[in-house]
Amino acid sequence: MLEWRWEQYEPYTQALLEQEVNAGTIDQWLADWSIFGRLLYEVYSRLYVALSVDTTDEAAENRFNAFIEGVMPHMQVVDDQLNRKLLDSGLEPEALAVPMRGIRKSVELFREENIPLITELTKLGNEYDKIAGAQTVEWEGEEKTLSQMAPVFMGTDRDKREKAFRLIMERRLQDRETLNALWGKMLKLRQQMAANAGFDNFMDFQWQRMGRFDYTPQDALELQKTIAEVVVPAVERINERRRQRMGLDVLKQWDVMVDPEGREPLAPFNGGEELAAGAARIFNQVDPELGGYFQEMRDGNLLDLENRKGKAPGGYCTSYNNIRKPFIFQNAVGIHDDVQTTLHEAGHAFHVFESADLPYLHQEDVPMEFAEVASMSMELLAAPYLTRDKGGFYSEDEAARARVEHLEGSIVFWPYMAIVDAFQHWVYTSGDAALDPANCDAKWTELWHT
Repeated sequence: MLEWRWEQYEPYTQALLEQEVNAGTIDQWLADWSIFGRLLYEVYSRLYVALSVDTTDEAAENRFNAFIEGVMPHMQVVDDQLNRKLLDSGLEPEALAVPMRGIRKSVELFREENIPLITELTKLGNEYDKIAGAQTVEWEGEEKTLSQMAPVFMGTDRDKREKAFRLIMERRLQDRETLNALWGKMLKLRQQMAANAGFDNFMDFQWQRMGRFDYTPQDALELQKTIAEVVVPAVERINERRRQRMGLDVLKQWDVMVDPEGREPLAPFNGGEELAAGAARIFNQVDPELGGYFQEMRDGNLLDLENRKGKAPGGYCTSYNNIRKPFIFQNAVGIHDDVQTTLHEAGHAFHVFESADLPYLHQEDVPMEFAEVASMSMELLAAPYLTRDKGGFYSEDEAARARVEHLEGSIVFWPYMAIVDAFQHWVYTSGDAALDPANCDAKWTELWHT
């Protein structure tokens, strides 16, 4: 099915569209829709994974592009038709009490003229992944990905940390013009999508598109204000304490990951297999059922944890909807943050496993904010089991250090999160101002200093 054309999918969608929907048939109709939808979205996920694990794989890129250009545009039209068929029936199955709100909003926002724009945005996003995945530097006689440079910033040699920082920034700047052009293309497409749907700006459009029914943009602005008032002073205290412990006149960007007491970096594992094995032991301690889920992923080749050249940046957990199994992707390089990332993504994965018995595909579609509950909770639920005697990676002292770093890191992250959020609000509500990279640089600098 990975290379099917739309003509091979179409008979199944036509049958769904032609089927009569009434009180006696709706359960089976929804079940049939779910079976087909899960098959289709698993194909998408597998094609996406194949491309993100190796952005240099031209065959994978061609298969993915063929799908998003030749299949997904048709499927988006059919999804809208099926949504309208459900709404026109006047029936509201109890199992869809929550999803119905999102289905109504999807119908309200759908515009067929946005389909090619969505396709182009997806392709441009993959272009970014390809650029980022190719970024490497020469370091001590070896070619290193930028992710593989992370351990340098935890080392005690300050001159080396500064050299690494500047080297990475210089490498990123080599792609600045290309990324600026990519930024402009994506922003224009997003603006056009919003206009097509009758919105004044992309923020208002995307807010509804993401199913944010229970809080408003103004609430987000209030959160930014509260973080500035409450959290920023706490972060300033954390940074000042770090500066004093390190005996520095000024704390620089390359000083924030090293241990302030001058201890050697935590080195919890060597390679993706050691990371997976340690995580499996931890999850067995949290709950044997979770340990069993994670072992299924290890046995089923559902993990790709280790960083390498050509791999897309970041980390994610996706779902193979038909087989009801998750897949975890990340870029581990042997540091504690990688442990936290695995715990985090496994939280998403366990959510997928626990959702496997839900009868309808629509019940699996949860807003991004809610999806993060499982993942961020798992980081904390697993924390008591980081020591080796409980299956983890560390001595008692190392585990205590890791937990402090994690909790402090969460606090330090909040202002950055608020700045990114404020920047996005500005980008998507300021007309064409953000099309000029110089304006973006100025706004970003302003936000950091206010």
